[in-house]
Amino acid sequence: MKHIFVINPCAGKRDATDFIRQKVRELGEDIDIEIYVTKTQGDAKVFVSRRCEETPSEVLRFYACGGDGTINEVVSGIIGRPNAEMTCYPSGSGNDYVKYYGEKQSFLNLHELVKGEVRKVDVMRVSNITGSGDDIRYSMNVCNFGFDAIVCKTMEQVRRKRLIGGRNAYTTGIIKALFTGRRTQCRITVDGREVHNGEMLLCTLGNGRFVGGAYQCSPLSQNDDGLVEVCLFKPLSLFRFIKLIGSYRDGSFIHRKDIQDKMTYLQGRDIEIEAPEPIDFCVDGEMLYGSRFHIEQLSGAISFVTPQQ
Repeated sequence: MKHIFVINPCAGKRDATDFIRQKVRELGEDIDIEIYVTKTQGDAKVFVSRRCEETPSEVLRFYACGGDGTINEVVSGIIGRPNAEMTCYPSGSGNDYVKYYGEKQSFLNLHELVKGEVRKVDVMRVSNITGSGDDIRYSMNVCNFGFDAIVCKTMEQVRRKRLIGGRNAYTTGIIKALFTGRRTQCRITVDGREVHNGEMLLCTLGNGRFVGGAYQCSPLSQNDDGLVEVCLFKPLSLFRFIKLIGSYRDGSFIHRKDIQDKMTYLQGRDIEIEAPEPIDFCVDGEMLYGSRFHIEQLSGAISFVTPQQ
């Protein structure tokens, strides 16, 4: 097996390339290692896909060294490649996906990660079918639109700024979205059944559980059950929204009786979104823009490695 470390130097608050190279060297010479440093957005996907094609009979394990965006690119490169598996060395701002398995520190122990357990996990296939195009992306963690998409877009803009970036980027995004993103018009169907048609505050589609570094947007999610968690909120007054934030962080919102009239929480395998005007649509932190989206759950689509316990 070859262990391939795909390092995104733009992930996180600062370039961690040299630090990661040193950690990889500490693994010793008994492990077949390759290092690739990405050059631009989208480069990781191209490299991983090409690398899988070059040696189709060799087992390749890719380590996404970055945040959720880097994971997303590696996933998109290995999807449908039976000789490939992946894991993550979290060095981004949020590192939301690995929080499904607990704190990120366990993934930072490379000695335990290279000896880790291989698990089959689900992936969402996202098609932007606006107009005549069909732009296809893949999501391991969370897709969101409405309020959360505005937050995500703002996070990307401020993540490396002092005070308002880094761990504070999600809070910065919330503040901006309070003024610009509390109402989105759309129609949503889940497994052929219409579940919403009108204005909404936000909607998240989750395989993972976390978004924004700490917020549990789909707390009941299981990333290997073949189902997507769908969480939708209708528009809320500013007062009710502020009261919601704390429970949205810890995931307890799904048990709150005072917001049941504004919330829909269900599971499905096939989701369609239509909007009268193009909307921002966030896929693991990466932004799309369109008015029609189709999301299909691909059960056990990739092999993901978790650290040895």
